[in-house]
Amino acid sequence: MQRKFKFYDIRHLFVDYPTAKYYMAIGERSAGKTYSALDYCLERAKEGEQFAYVRRFNEDIRPKNLSSLFDAHVTNGRVRNLFEDQYSSLEYTGSKFYLIKRDEDGKKDPDSEPRLIGRAFDLNGMEHYKSIAFPEITTIIFDEFLSRQGYLPNEFILFQNCLSTIIRYRDNVKIIMLGNTVNKYCPYFEEMGLKHIAEQTQGSVDVYKYGSSGLEVVVEYTESSSKQGGKKSDIYFAFDNPELKMITDGSWEIGIYPHLPVDGFKPKDIAAQFFVKFNREVLHGYVISTGGEAPFVFLHRKTTEVKKETDIVYTSIPDSNPYHRFGLVNQSDPLSKFIRRAILEGRIFYATNDVGETFRNYRMWEGTARAI
Repeated sequence: MQRKFKFYDIRHLFVDYPTAKYYMAIGERSAGKTYSALDYCLERAKEGEQFAYVRRFNEDIRPKNLSSLFDAHVTNGRVRNLFEDQYSSLEYTGSKFYLIKRDEDGKKDPDSEPRLIGRAFDLNGMEHYKSIAFPEITTIIFDEFLSRQGYLPNEFILFQNCLSTIIRYRDNVKIIMLGNTVNKYCPYFEEMGLKHIAEQTQGSVDVYKYGSSGLEVVVEYTESSSKQGGKKSDIYFAFDNPELKMITDGSWEIGIYPHLPVDGFKPKDIAAQFFVKFNREVLHGYVISTGGEAPFVFLHRKTTEVKKETDIVYTSIPDSNPYHRFGLVNQSDPLSKFIRRAILEGRIFYATNDVGETFRNYRMWEGTARAI
C-alpha cells in the first residue's frame, strides 16, 4: 500500500539554523515548498508582521496569477482556524494581500476591516519602491527563482537592490528562496558562492558561511517524494523522459539532446577545435568532417583547464586574450559563423545530455538560444 505523501515544511530550517539570513529550498514541483513558506507568513501575520512575495516579472504578480495564491490555505480552513474566525479568506489587489472575512455565501463581510499582511514585488519594477519604507515586512519569499527560460540582465544585483529597498537598516528579516529543479545553471549559485549545489544529494542541507561577516545561507535539496512511495499524480508522468524526473522525484531537469551521429571519428577528421568556458565548466568542441557527411560540431566535457594560449575559447568573462571570444553571436570569424550555422541546421551533437544543457545555458546567457 502506498504511504501517504508528506508535504515539505520549510520551518524545520528556521529551527535548526536560527541565525541564517537566507533559506534556499530546491526540489520537485508540487511538493509543498510555496505552501509551507506562505503558511509561515500567515503565522507571522498573526503576530502583526508582514511579508514580501517576489517574482521576476510584472506579469508574474498580476491579479490573474496571484489572486489564488492562498486558495489552499482558505479551502482547508487554515486561515479561519489560525485567526479564530476573525478572518476567513484573503484578497489580492493593488499588489497587496489583505486578510478579509467572508460570510457563508462567499461575500465580504462589510463589518470586517481588511488587514494588510503582504505585498508583491517584481524585480523589474523595484525602481518604483525606492522611496517607500516597509518596516513591518520580516519575511521575503522569492518564488521560482530558478528558471529554464533565462534570467534578467544583472539579475542578482536587481535582487540585492530589491532586498535593500525592503530591509533598509534592519537585521530581522528572513529571506526564503524557492525553486524547482528545472536548471542546474543559475546566476545566484555563482554570485552567492554556492559551489556545491550541483553535487548536493536529495534530502541534504548545506550551510555556507562568509568569513567573519556572520552571514549564513542555508541550502536544502528537498527529499524526493519517491522515497515516500511517490505522489499519486506521478502515474501521469511515468514516461521514460529525463525532463519529467523533476516533476516526479526532484531530479534536475535535463533536456534530451542529439548524440554523435556516427560510430566514431579519427584525429584526421577534426577540421577545427574550440572550447567553451561557462559556470566553472569547460566544454571541448570539434568540427568534424568525415567526408561522407556534412561537417558537424561535437561537444564533450573537458576535465582539465585549457592550457594553450592560442586555443579558441568562448567565455562569459571578457579578457585581453585575442583568441578568446566573449560570446558567440557577435563574432565574425569563420569558426564562429560555422558553429552558428551548425546550430541553426541541427548539425551540433553532444556527448551527454548534461553537456547539451551546459551549452544551452551558455547560449541562453548571451541571449542566443533563440536568436541564432
